[in-house]
Amino acid sequence: MNDSFEDLRKAEQGDAEAQHKLGECYALGNGVEQDYAEAAKWYSKDAEQGDAEAQNRLGLWYVNGYGVEQDCTKAIELFRKSAEQGYAEAQYNLGVCYEDGEGVEQDYTEAVKWYRKAAEQGFAEAKTTLDILTKEKNEFERLS
Repeated sequence: MNDSFEDLRKAEQGDAEAQHKLGECYALGNGVEQDYAEAAKWYSKDAEQGDAEAQNRLGLWYVNGYGVEQDCTKAIELFRKSAEQGYAEAQYNLGVCYEDGEGVEQDYTEAVKWYRKAAEQGFAEAKTTLDILTKEKNEFERLS
C-alpha cells in the first residue's frame, strides 16, 4: 500500500476516501495481509459517512458473511441507503433480495421496481434480469 502511513492517518481522522481505500487494500490484500474483518471495519466507517459505494459493498459482505457475521437484514438496510442515493448496483442488489426473499419478505413487484431503477441507469445485469422475468411472466400467462 503506497503511502500506507498517510492513508491510515487520514482514515483514522475520518477521511472517507482514505477509509474506502484502506478497506479495499485489506479486502484485496494490496500492500497488507488480506483481512476481511479489517476491510469491513474501514468500509463501515466509510458507509456511516454516507458513501453509497461503501454501503453497497458492505451490504454484500453482510449477505455473504465476509469479515462480519452474516446478516441479511443489515444488508438490506445498507442496500436501501445506497439505492436511495441512486447507486445502480445497490438498486439491483435490493431487487435480488426482494426477488429471493433474502432479509425481506419476497415481493416480485418491489424486486421489479428496483431492477427497473438500476436498468434505467444502464446496469446490464438489471436489464437482463428484467428481460428474463418478463419472458417468464409472459410464458406463465400464456400457459394459464
